[in-house]
Amino acid sequence: MELRHLQYFIAVAQERHFTRAAARVGIQQPPLSLQIRQLEAELGGPLFVRLPRDVVLTELGEAFLPEAQQILERVARTKRRMQQISRGEAGHIRIGFAGATYFEPRIPAWIRDFRARYPDVQLHPQQSNTASLLSALTQDAVDAAFIRTPFEVPDGIVSALVADEPMVVVLPLGHPMCARERVPLAALAQDAFILLPRDISPALYDRTIAACEAAGFRPTLGQEAPQITSIVPMVAAGFGVSLVPASVSQIRTPGMGFWPIDAAGGDVPLAPISLAYRADHGSAALDRFIAMMPGNALDSPRSADNPVDATQ
Repeated sequence: MELRHLQYFIAVAQERHFTRAAARVGIQQPPLSLQIRQLEAELGGPLFVRLPRDVVLTELGEAFLPEAQQILERVARTKRRMQQISRGEAGHIRIGFAGATYFEPRIPAWIRDFRARYPDVQLHPQQSNTASLLSALTQDAVDAAFIRTPFEVPDGIVSALVADEPMVVVLPLGHPMCARERVPLAALAQDAFILLPRDISPALYDRTIAACEAAGFRPTLGQEAPQITSIVPMVAAGFGVSLVPASVSQIRTPGMGFWPIDAAGGDVPLAPISLAYRADHGSAALDRFIAMMPGNALDSPRSADNPVDATQ
């Protein structure tokens, strides 16, 4: 039994006439009659009673008609769905987020725009760290990941810069530098720094160490934070100070605050975010997601020249 047999049968059943049905499906009447006889032989009985001027369905034909229609409708739905997936208009994307990258304003805006344009593409977010997400990419456990860069690129992984946001100082309220509008890093030489372990976030760790060394000191390392969002309450609890990407200042905890860095003529350390994905991913939906990347990725919405409010 082939799909054309079902199409021919439905045409005859609806037209109640072989000649009209043949014209509808675009073949001659004799071949159509032959196809119906082949279908009847396969099903084990007649589907139609042939009358002088028309045809009517037999009991077998009446039972077979809704089944044939459902099969063709399902085939049509499947075809439409597969065409949508091949065009990137449907499907799913597993997206990883590392190091509180979801706080960067461009990223949720990008995702909102994509979901509005392609509502049939399901996005499955996963929170982790850069090292774990890079491993997940190589193992096909995620399709794309927002990670903190720079990083050592595994074979087969490519990336595109999304944002290059400045880093800011996190201080407990009562710290001597809280009275300043901008904090020089050299003034923190005697403080303990709360950092993420380097093996899970090498980019933020290395950028913080390099910024302190550029300011003339090697930072004293205090308690490690299990994740970047943990740094804020740890500073509030008095464990030390830290540097975090400016977008993390959206986290509000009593007893701490965020301050821009006074670079004293130097460069403010940056915390780049990149979208990483497999070069051979083969997903049309992911291609569309990548194509919607914000155009001006280097124009950070919050620069170090704009003070960051402290939480009182």
